[in-house]
Amino acid sequence: MKLITANRLSDGRVIYVGADDGAVDAMLQAASFDEDQADAALGRAAARPDVFVNPYLVEVRGQTPSGRDRLKETIRATGPTVGHSLDAR
Repeated sequence: MKLITANRLSDGRVIYVGADDGAVDAMLQAASFDEDQADAALGRAAARPDVFVNPYLVEVRGQTPSGRDRLKETIRATGPTVGHSLDAR
């Protein structure tokens, strides 16, 4: 299964394609697509540059990133790492 992630044009935040091709903020809200649906859904997201900046497919197992980009996508989903590390001071 795959989901689609991108950055929101208005503020650069990480977003996902949800139900009815709408933008959602959390990976758990993202729609999952099988191999046959994924490319078509990616094309629909790419056709909306006013919302989705540089959309791409992410391999998932359930709603958890899998495959070679799992660490990167886990970090993207939870937010910036620098801001959290500065809280320890």
